Amino acid sequence: MEVRDIEIFLTLTEELHFGRTAARLHVSQARVSQAIKQQERRLGGELFDRSSRRDIRLTPLGQLLRDDLKPVYANLLASLERARLAAQGVTATLRIGMMPFNLPDLHPHWRVFRTRHPQWQLQVRQAPYVDPFGRLRAGEMDVLVAWLPVEEPDLTVGPILFRDPRVLAVSSDHELAERSSVSLEAVADFPHATAPQMLDYWEDAYLPFQTPQGRSIERVDTVTTPDALINLVGTGEIVHTFPAHVTKYWAMSHIRWLPLPDMPALPYALVWRSETENDLIRAFAEVVRSLGMSRL
Repeated sequence: MEVRDIEIFLTLTEELHFGRTAARLHVSQARVSQAIKQQERRLGGELFDRSSRRDIRLTPLGQLLRDDLKPVYANLLASLERARLAAQGVTATLRIGMMPFNLPDLHPHWRVFRTRHPQWQLQVRQAPYVDPFGRLRAGEMDVLVAWLPVEEPDLTVGPILFRDPRVLAVSSDHELAERSSVSLEAVADFPHATAPQMLDYWEDAYLPFQTPQGRSIERVDTVTTPDALINLVGTGEIVHTFPAHVTKYWAMSHIRWLPLPDMPALPYALVWRSETENDLIRAFAEVVRSLGMSRL
């Protein structure tokens, strides 16, 4: 099976539609159909159930082939990418996942790392909102920039990049919108949201479950993306606390940002799997230490 045919097959297992697969891969629908039929002839069985007039379904044979081919194809692409980078003099890539939104504020760190270590590539991406430690443990990133504390036995906490004051986001027509600041006790009067698979102690550091006087801060919605969270704020269904840097990147006319002076600043630090610590991770941690905490 040629590499292109593997790509066609795996894409079709995701789209389950010949037309969508062809559009995604920028080939004709006939090319997709031809590739699948050719493999079915070679294997002696159908990979897809085409009995439905709309989307198709994987057969047991198709599921088996998909499960076997997917990691092989991913490793092949990774090998080709490593070879491409090696041809350019790049010997390794450090993948950083960002929980905060302020990638531009940290440009000095990216620039210094690239200057000091031109043989290594730096890749910075927004970390997923759901279960970022799970993605870190799965090897989808090498370093995570996350708020503290992080108290996981298999994870190492490195240097702090910055500390950010706290603000409360409310809709422009909310009853709190005209205040100059708000207390944590007042925050308990209104519903909030949470994300699934968030560790209790880690969530409590971001938004306490109780106020200093013992009042519960209720979570009424579960969200999986930052956009969903800010949309709930904008419609007035919830209020929510944020690190102050988001006000530079979410400048929305229907959102008000109120200082929370009685909440401590939220520290963000480097976190990585202890068993995967290597020269790249240590080099970036040294860059952070040498530059000191960023001023936001």
